[in-house]
Amino acid sequence: MANDSARAVLVLEDGTRFDGFSFGANIEQVGEVCFNSSMTGYQEIVTDPSYAGQIVTMTAPQIGNVGVNPEDMESERPHVRGFVVKEYARRHSNWRAVESLSAFLIRFGIPAIEGIDTRRLVNHLREHGARRGVLSTQDFDTASLRVKALAWPGLTGMNLTPEVTCATQHSWHEGAIPWKKGIWGPVSPDSAPIVSGKRVVALDFGVKRNILRGLVGVGCAVTVLPAHATLEEILALRPDGVFLSNGPGDPEAVHHAIAVIRQLLHHELPIFGICLGHQMLCLALGAKTRKLKFGHRGGNHPVQNLKTGQVEVTSQNHGFVVEPDGLPKELEVTHLSLFDGTVEGVRLRSAPVFSVQYHPEASPGPHDAHYLFRQFAELMV
Repeated sequence: MANDSARAVLVLEDGTRFDGFSFGANIEQVGEVCFNSSMTGYQEIVTDPSYAGQIVTMTAPQIGNVGVNPEDMESERPHVRGFVVKEYARRHSNWRAVESLSAFLIRFGIPAIEGIDTRRLVNHLREHGARRGVLSTQDFDTASLRVKALAWPGLTGMNLTPEVTCATQHSWHEGAIPWKKGIWGPVSPDSAPIVSGKRVVALDFGVKRNILRGLVGVGCAVTVLPAHATLEEILALRPDGVFLSNGPGDPEAVHHAIAVIRQLLHHELPIFGICLGHQMLCLALGAKTRKLKFGHRGGNHPVQNLKTGQVEVTSQNHGFVVEPDGLPKELEVTHLSLFDGTVEGVRLRSAPVFSVQYHPEASPGPHDAHYLFRQFAELMV
């Protein structure tokens, strides 16, 4: 255990309590408690902006073994509200590590708890759905913490993109990161450069760095704009294509972005959306979204490409999904989840516009879905 004398407690909105030990910051945070079934990649998870507003539970039994390094950051800082594990590895070992997970979380003010029965917690969330909760190292009274959890409004109706978007326009040039034992990053035969200098505007609703690397990897010249960018600001850059990024919160609450996407659709530009970008694209076309009971978060989700019949092993992180009922006729469903049949991808029948719910840059397959970057690039040729 990180420190037997440092108590920590997690209390859910229904009063369910988990006592453990702190290995993060000495602070109290409220958020939506969810779980991720990935066996690896905890650093990418805690720094994924799509986790803003959430207290993330890892189902893998031991976390922290490889420490933290600069290359695996998906953004500048962690975005989780809190972190929950069965056992924290007190001694990390990896040649790239520069600090421990505990030191990293403390440095950024993120509370973390270990020593609880994460299987019991995950089973509770699967049975009752994602719950509001409080992770605290200061207040240990169940009734008090439950009141705080119930006072938090929850993710439904919450626009979190202002918390995670970039402050100003900037260019992104980095592709794959080379290191002495090979190549790290989104590199595969399906993500080799096929365009040269095609201008892509990436709207940042909480974009992951590996997605930007994937765009550069197929030859795109990427300019990143904040989530509040206007249609005029986008078109002023004379883009050959527009990318709609992932991000946190309720897609229906991001009114400005949905309106801008609806305007973009009249300009016949290739558009590619991932996760929140996928959901908002569908909303702009008249579809509906709903909140899942406990979301899809993990690195082993099978998705079928309905055109090829192939099954892709995908990485996912979302709590909302596009409703298949009432889907506009101009939208064709291209991918389906083999776990629960939910919509995982769509394309516009009459224009070079498509999107997916999962994360093709994350490489759990390992490269099953990298062809999507190439597909986007080919639309600009």
